[in-house]
Amino acid sequence: MLVTTPPDADLADLALARELLTSPGMAVQLANLVGAPIEYLLTRQLPAAASRLVESASRKAVETAFAAAVRTLRDRRPGVIAREGLHRAAVLGTGAVGGFFGLAGLAVELPLTTTAMLRSIADIARSEGEDPREVDTRLACLEVLALGGRSRSDDGAESGYFATRAALAQQISAATRHLAGAAANGSAPVLVRLIEGIASRFSIPVSQKALAQAAPIVGAASGAALNLIFISHFQRMARGHFIVRRLERTHGALVIREQWQRLGEAA
Repeated sequence: MLVTTPPDADLADLALARELLTSPGMAVQLANLVGAPIEYLLTRQLPAAASRLVESASRKAVETAFAAAVRTLRDRRPGVIAREGLHRAAVLGTGAVGGFFGLAGLAVELPLTTTAMLRSIADIARSEGEDPREVDTRLACLEVLALGGRSRSDDGAESGYFATRAALAQQISAATRHLAGAAANGSAPVLVRLIEGIASRFSIPVSQKALAQAAPIVGAASGAALNLIFISHFQRMARGHFIVRRLERTHGALVIREQWQRLGEAA
């Protein structure tokens, strides 16, 4: 079968998406902000009690985001320009409150921040031609939360994005069928597995955020500044993700994956 090459404009969009999705930007920016070496955020482990708090807060945040995602989002036509600055401003306040209470405030602050991020992610999806009222789009918005951190089993930056999507594909497919047939509150087994799968990956950047917030360094950044980096990172992940989905709808998933690999080889 003859496979056509996407036009130059779409290849440029794919190159932008690849740059957004494969950059390790968040950890680098956090380290620069608090004046810590990057290894502090990439290799240092939180104490056991703090790790449990991060895991619990991450799951609660994903559950809260899921509850928001399964409800119909505001009816605005696809293609409207995303208001990313408005959503960044919204999380500055939650970050300031969380920063005031330190790591203990994470359990309260993170679900609020994550829900605000989901609204921004949905706005970005809409700007790339998706309809947030559709179940598939809502779950794709949730999927962005899993793109913020690659697990140790992922095969490097080149395959990290597609590896994450492949790892969640079966759970998302099952959740889509379930949500299409019934109202759900997240307690069904297929939805529990999806929430757990997303939360386990979402906890990676949350841990980096917690480490930066707890860094014992003079002049450590405020919670508001950390939250600005946090949401900006996920906005970049969302932009890249929904560009890829738009191109896949136009040219097919196999064509876009092949072009992605060619971009990697050229780089």
